[in-house]
Amino acid sequence: MTELDLREGDVVVIRAGEDWPEHLFRVDEVYEDLVTGYSITGPLKGEYGEPDFGLILSVHSRAQG
Repeated sequence: MTELDLREGDVVVIRAGEDWPEHLFRVDEVYEDLVTGYSITGPLKGEYGEPDFGLILSVHSRAQG
């Protein structure tokens, strides 16, 4: 998913999994195969995570600046 050109502060949509619903996630850092940050909606709100690019459905909003 490198075509998403993600950067710190972007908000992405994480697809639903077996143990979580689809939700929004704010990106803190971008690595070669995953991002780090925090869930900002849903039951995982406030939880730290390291989702790989395969879990990202789309970019919800871009960071300002």
